[in-house]
Amino acid sequence: MDLKQYITIVPDWPKPGIKFKDITTLMDNGEAYKYATDQIVEYARERQIDVVVGPEARGFIIGCPVAYAMGVGFAPVRKEGKLPRETIKMQYGLEYGKDVLTIHKDAIKPGQRVLITDDLLATGGTIEATIKLVEELGGVVAGIAFLIELSYLDGRNKLNDYDILTLMTY
Repeated sequence: MDLKQYITIVPDWPKPGIKFKDITTLMDNGEAYKYATDQIVEYARERQIDVVVGPEARGFIIGCPVAYAMGVGFAPVRKEGKLPRETIKMQYGLEYGKDVLTIHKDAIKPGQRVLITDDLLATGGTIEATIKLVEELGGVVAGIAFLIELSYLDGRNKLNDYDILTLMTY
């Protein structure tokens, strides 16, 4: 299935010069969303995943149906102050400043094989911080899966040591 036909390109959003890749039109189509999810599930099964991790909020949209289909848990990675129990945190760089991601301290058990999911690989900063959180808890990042990769932003270079699946590349 050509998933790109279900992605809407929105010019000049959120600012002039950006061609935003809108995944909601893929999610609106049950067949396309299921196909994309099934591709990631197959990838995860090959890597014998124990748990799926995704950064908010679009990592939830990708990761939760994968975890459900596999019968494994899902661990959310959220902005600081959003998780109710004890967390660990990781600061990461943004285009204009810094932000912090957190995960529950007991979300990953040492040695668990983890699939990290998100909608988009751009510069790689969010996923790099998520990897560090998983590894700090003793998890093994067995794979990382994205719907879309923006290859012109070189985010993959930050993730060279990891196995990556992208379903579409722009």
